[in-house]
Amino acid sequence: MTRFADSPTIEAATSINAPVADVWTLITDINLPGRFQEEFLEANWLDSGPALEARFAGRNERNGRSWETISWVTAYDPLREFGWSVSDRDNPGATWTYYLEENGDATELRFRRVLGPGPSGVTSMIERHPEQEEEIIAARDEEQRANMTAVLEGIRALAEEQRADSDNR
Repeated sequence: MTRFADSPTIEAATSINAPVADVWTLITDINLPGRFQEEFLEANWLDSGPALEARFAGRNERNGRSWETISWVTAYDPLREFGWSVSDRDNPGATWTYYLEENGDATELRFRRVLGPGPSGVTSMIERHPEQEEEIIAARDEEQRANMTAVLEGIRALAEEQRADSDNR
């Protein structure tokens, strides 16, 4: 049984026929995911970013409800890892991280989400319906995995298009 206390984790991955530097530029554009998935709409840097500890405000919408969050960049290792914690740097409602690995002329890109340990919309739902905790987490995982996959496919398409354009010059 998946419980919130276990820090539910999901991951999506893709292989991109493009240099890791090109993929890095795309994943550190905090607004890019809004082009490819349904929940996240946009973000604005509150500090000079992307950089470790920089903050950004994100705007989201789901099931007719909209909300804003503040996130902190908690992983910033150029060309390798970029991630952020949502709502509270030290006790996040979720942590999102991209991992890049060079593979010859290609880039392996993974996108991971970890729920908790802090409060979020998921914890609010679980508090209202504790008997449905596993179902709530499974449904949220499914939605977010679909969005993560869409973002990765969008990044792959953009990076490969950029590479094709530069190869044709």
